Amino acid sequence: MRAVELNNISFKYNEKAIIFKDASFFVDYGEVVLVSGHSGEGKSTLMSIISGIIPNVNYGEISGDVLIQGENIKDKKLNYVCRKVGIVLQNADSQIINKYVEDEIVFACENIAMPQDKMQKQINIVCNLLKLNPKDKTRSLSGGQKQKLITASTLAMGQKILILDEPLANLDKDGAKKLMDVLKSLAKSGYAIIIVEHRLDVVMPYVDRVYHVGNKNIELIDDKEKYLLSQIKKVEVNTNIVDTKELIFRLDNVGCKIKEKEILKNISFDIQKGSRVVLLGENGVGKTTLIRIISRLQKATEGKVSQYIDEKFDKKLYSKRQWFKKVGIVYQNPDYQLFMPTVRKEIAFGVKDNKEIDDILEMFNLKEFENTHPQSLSEGQKRRLTIAAVAGYKPDVLVLDEPTVGQDYKVLQEMVAILNRLHETTKNTMITITHDARCAKALCDRAIILKKNGEVFVGGPEDVDRYFGN
Repeated sequence: MRAVELNNISFKYNEKAIIFKDASFFVDYGEVVLVSGHSGEGKSTLMSIISGIIPNVNYGEISGDVLIQGENIKDKKLNYVCRKVGIVLQNADSQIINKYVEDEIVFACENIAMPQDKMQKQINIVCNLLKLNPKDKTRSLSGGQKQKLITASTLAMGQKILILDEPLANLDKDGAKKLMDVLKSLAKSGYAIIIVEHRLDVVMPYVDRVYHVGNKNIELIDDKEKYLLSQIKKVEVNTNIVDTKELIFRLDNVGCKIKEKEILKNISFDIQKGSRVVLLGENGVGKTTLIRIISRLQKATEGKVSQYIDEKFDKKLYSKRQWFKKVGIVYQNPDYQLFMPTVRKEIAFGVKDNKEIDDILEMFNLKEFENTHPQSLSEGQKRRLTIAAVAGYKPDVLVLDEPTVGQDYKVLQEMVAILNRLHETTKNTMITITHDARCAKALCDRAIILKKNGEVFVGGPEDVDRYFGN
């Protein structure tokens, strides 16, 4: 009996949005299956069909057979399907509802009426596997730690069919490897693991079979290695390194504590004006907190950040609105920034010239979605939109927190080229946090690597290769 089998599936959200037409797909117990393809082609839709989210939560017209453990789930309620299929979605923040890590895991277990004595065992097992502290507050977690938490909550429920949609999105290199080791081990013990992931070079050594989603079809790939080579697009590295003595930020012994938890300690380094800085480090080391402090979204509890954009900002002659026209920040979670009713209006909020808006839509491959509500886009498309909206008003400093999450190789290559072109034309200072080895070097003049003991290493593009072990 197969874990999952889809026969001649057709699905459309409406007459224009046809996602699948007579597509088939299967997964057996004991294997890890990768679902790959370009952004917006239907990978997340496929996962929603298997998990029962479609048609129970997201509506559309579906035909064909969806078999879970040999049973057709066409008319089954979501809570019935959830007992068989566990799913980890892309957006961690949309899934975390409890104050503490252990409560979040318990909540997942309670949903399937797990006995209380077993719950504590599951908490201990999954927290140990994914290096989580059950007593930590969920709001204090980094993006990568949140990703681990939603994965842990799903693992704790014990379903033998697991779906993970972009599980490596915000994980550091070691965290990604450890998670894949765990998933491979589970498969060997009899689980069926389905992964949607764009970081093909990381996951491919662990997978047993690959499907490509595109052109309304789900294609089984015969040759994994050939497929990997066909999908990987080498990101061009800009060898024109900016090297100047003029500073735009200086950090002196910066520290940050939230109550008793120390996030940053004695951080000191300079950022040169007009440079491209890549900020690297393990999950939870404080990278996002640091850029929030630099961007004046959060105050340091120790030390000082000096800015050399305009001294009048320090004398409070300018408003916060004027500051954020100079310093544009793109958050890790695009949902925090998207608030307008259409894609076009999202960009028009900061860009008033219609031709310039059209140019930005074309540049970021968003023209066909200009009248679409931003929240109906895929996660990868949302991220492109937030970058487009912030970059559109040409800030002096562009701060990017994991800008390439959810981007396939082709779009990634285009995104890096766009960011570097914007950097060259606007002469901005670009600060990027990333765990993505595919593009880090291509966005780098200087690499700043944070470590948990407060140590800071400052180097160049060659140190990006060393960091990722390339």
